[in-house]
Amino acid sequence: MSYAQASLAASFADQIILSWGWRRRLIAIAAGAVGALAMAPLDIWPALALSMPIGVWLIDGATVDGKHPRLATLRSAAGTGWWFGFGYHLAGLWWLGAAFLVNGDEFAWALPLGVLVLPAGLALFCALAFLVARLFWTDGPGRILTFAAALSATEWLRGHVLTGFPWNLPGMALGSNLVLAQAASFVGVYGLTFLAVLIFASPATLATEATPRDRWAAPILAVVLLVALAAFGEWRVSEGPPGTVAGARLRIMQPNLAPDQKFIPANREEIVSHYLALSDKATSPERNGIADVTHLFWPESAFPFILTRDPEMLARISSALGDKATLITGAIRAQEPLPGELNARYFNSIYVIGKEGAVLSSSDKVHLVPFGEYLPFQEWLDKLHLRQFVRVPGGFTPGLERRSLEIPGLPGAAPLICYEAIFPGEVLPQDGRAAGLLVNLTNDAWFGLTSGPYQHLAEARLRTIEQGLPLVRAANSGISAVIDPFGRVIASLPLGVEGVLDAELPRAIAPPLYARLGDAFFWILILASVVAAFRLHRRRALARP
Repeated sequence: MSYAQASLAASFADQIILSWGWRRRLIAIAAGAVGALAMAPLDIWPALALSMPIGVWLIDGATVDGKHPRLATLRSAAGTGWWFGFGYHLAGLWWLGAAFLVNGDEFAWALPLGVLVLPAGLALFCALAFLVARLFWTDGPGRILTFAAALSATEWLRGHVLTGFPWNLPGMALGSNLVLAQAASFVGVYGLTFLAVLIFASPATLATEATPRDRWAAPILAVVLLVALAAFGEWRVSEGPPGTVAGARLRIMQPNLAPDQKFIPANREEIVSHYLALSDKATSPERNGIADVTHLFWPESAFPFILTRDPEMLARISSALGDKATLITGAIRAQEPLPGELNARYFNSIYVIGKEGAVLSSSDKVHLVPFGEYLPFQEWLDKLHLRQFVRVPGGFTPGLERRSLEIPGLPGAAPLICYEAIFPGEVLPQDGRAAGLLVNLTNDAWFGLTSGPYQHLAEARLRTIEQGLPLVRAANSGISAVIDPFGRVIASLPLGVEGVLDAELPRAIAPPLYARLGDAFFWILILASVVAAFRLHRRRALARP
């Protein structure tokens, strides 16, 4: 960097550090929004190299004189962090508004609330990150470590507090790149978040440090780290295919049905006929109808009626499957009222259906979507005549535990219904049975042709790398896919199309370290960064005259 370039960068940084009032808030919103460009489907991961340094400079500028300068400084940092987080989540989650327009006559009025309230709430975690970072802030390159530790730790909290919502973690900027994502096999997505913040915040020192050594130390180390991650990823994905499960011939049916008034019990006959006709569609000379398939996958909540209460429809489906095929499908499960209860309970479930319509295995969704599948404070909101998006009386009931799916001819399967696939470390069965693949059935049609389904697929794909397991994903409107345990997409159907996808099932690999140790490496990184930042600060303090 020449002297003129360094002066220009320093001037740009000073404009941000010295900003105040609404100008400062607008800078924070814009910086957060730029960071969201690193998420799918754009995947412009270098965008964080602009967003994160601005975050560092905004914390640098959180200084306030007055009667209680320390408290005012922390309040300033938290406020700036909230605006930064609000911009990030607003730009990354705008597509949620599409769900409010599916039944627009009932929910359109709440669209502004839905699009603004969630980003506002999620921004509180970013506010906490900026506050904690400022609390331990130092001058010099060590503050990059402080920033990375504070932001990634509060992102971990975002993934766990109030049922959690770890969507679009900054680590997905690395996770969207197949090569860089391989580090998730060690550190998971929260570890990727720490690494992403550390790497992309490092250019902040180029414009704010006094000596060449301090200016260049962090960016050079960040480049070395990025190259090391790329080298590890290239080595890992260069391994040959893990092979396929013998005799398994998969077919995924993607019906592309709109989740509106067409999906009602009155249209049950038309819907099932559509499913069966599409499932029997020939895709190649080698793979014709259902007779050439061993395992057929249908998406989440595939029926607008209770399948197990309709023996005629079960018999029809079983007849179409023939003697070889097993159906794995989403469906609503009903449970009769327990003693003392007035209403039945409903579960969002996966069924494994074999010969003569027999239910061979099932699993209920454990992690439900707030406001989508149930209403928090149900009784109070019922009085206001509000309901969740899915038309189920009283909302869905969560399952007690994630149960392994036993599918004839396949390894034990870990069932993931809809957004259960976004929770790292929470994908394996809780019944103690080993899993040989992930099965993700979802319905992203609520969000139309927006960024949401692409982001959902990216989240699910990263679970394969973390767990060393292949993924079979059936999505109503897309994106359906078969993915190997290295995160390589073997076959897929694009968003917004009707069709079937045929593929073999890749084998699982030996469980990587993340699958065995969970977030242990992530917390080691946090601890190491805190210790390193403290030592750097102390060394600089001792070096001062």
